[in-house]
Amino acid sequence: MSSFHKQVGNALKWSSLAEIVAKLITPLSNTILARLLTPEHFGVIATITMIISFADIFSDSGFQKYLVQHEFESEYELDKAANVAFSSNFLISIFLWLFISLLNEQISSIVGNPGLGIVIIVAGFSLPITAFSSIQSALFKRKLEFRVLFYARILSSLVPLLITVPLAMLGKSYWSIIIGNIIGNIIISVVLSYLSDWKPNFSFNRFIFFEMFSFSTWSLFESIGTWLSSYIGTFIVGSILSQYYLGLYKTSMTTVNGIFAIITSATVSVLFSSLSRLQSDRTEYDFIYLDFINLVSIVIFPTGVGIYIYKNLVTSILLGKQWMEATSFVGIYGLMCCITLVLGQFASEYFRGLGKPKANVLMTFLHLIVLIPTLILSAEDGFLTLAYASSLIKIQQILIYWLILWFGFKFNPLRIFNYVWKGLFSSLIMGIFGYIFIQINSGIIYQFISIVACVIIYLMCYIYIFKGKLELIRIMKIFTGI
Repeated sequence: MSSFHKQVGNALKWSSLAEIVAKLITPLSNTILARLLTPEHFGVIATITMIISFADIFSDSGFQKYLVQHEFESEYELDKAANVAFSSNFLISIFLWLFISLLNEQISSIVGNPGLGIVIIVAGFSLPITAFSSIQSALFKRKLEFRVLFYARILSSLVPLLITVPLAMLGKSYWSIIIGNIIGNIIISVVLSYLSDWKPNFSFNRFIFFEMFSFSTWSLFESIGTWLSSYIGTFIVGSILSQYYLGLYKTSMTTVNGIFAIITSATVSVLFSSLSRLQSDRTEYDFIYLDFINLVSIVIFPTGVGIYIYKNLVTSILLGKQWMEATSFVGIYGLMCCITLVLGQFASEYFRGLGKPKANVLMTFLHLIVLIPTLILSAEDGFLTLAYASSLIKIQQILIYWLILWFGFKFNPLRIFNYVWKGLFSSLIMGIFGYIFIQINSGIIYQFISIVACVIIYLMCYIYIFKGKLELIRIMKIFTGI
């Protein structure tokens, strides 16, 4: 195995370990919070997050991607660019925080939450804090040094359990989450600043700034498009339905995405960093890309099918009885997410790795043309219609990814099936057995036993029926770097 493959494997190991440990901690705190707070409280948090995340796009301006992807002539040139990026990010974040603070009541009214201006001001404090950590994070990712990011990720993941939950128990409602988020960002900034060889230095070079901005312009548009795809539903649902249904809508998606993020968060950063180093070798580039998809599909396919089959159990355990109206949404959204992630969504990293963010902008624009009217019409018909429409629309997203891959990059997306078909068919067989198990007995203890049986069935199918044993061994070697 080449030294680069070993480096990628080591990065994957630490990145995955961070996400696995964090996601073992996070569901516990989220499960407690879902029982302490109401869907209305989570609706408020969804709206505040929408505002702050939009401002954060402009404070970063796409400079992180520039630092990860650009080929610098020397470490000195990299340090100069990092200093300019940090100075720009910090000043822009301060300006945006002041802007949000001055117009807090107007902004809260526009997003359908009048009277919450002070909440927006406090939440906006995260903007200058993240400016301290974003550049260090980019530099660690560039070097595939994910062990350092592991430490920061673990410490920040403990914040909800140690700070947010106690505050919620004291009756601080949505304030508990906002304060917890701020403290979590502070911890990440402190840890990365301490462990990084590069230290922030306020300096500005007009030539470097405009070079970075020119490089990152399309990345900025891409980030705006990604934000729209993620939060346009928050705005539409909050405007048409109540805060209660906004809480159901956003928390259901957050819960499902959190499950998949154990794998995706661990692999996406490593994939982008790895592909960025292989732009000149298209054969190796495609191999690494397909290998990553193969790796995640082995876990993501059965996870999505499992969420759909055991949606009542998932909702009951992770959210609680007051969230049971979201059961159907949790199930169908989980199923569609697993399909979209494997067959389409990783194409975004394929485009970015080649320095072609325009492709992602085009994809997002074509998706939004269909997504926005779909969300409006379905929300007007009620929450259940919205749940199915916002999930099934992901099929259109996959088709757009495929068209761009095929016509824009001469990459046949059907090649993906050559790598993932074993996991796909093993998951379908597992799902059939899981459905039968649920029909026989829906008791909680029995469901846990049947889940174990489903896992065994999946592994037996993958290893013995579809002869995937050697493939699993090969993937694990890449994963561990051995």
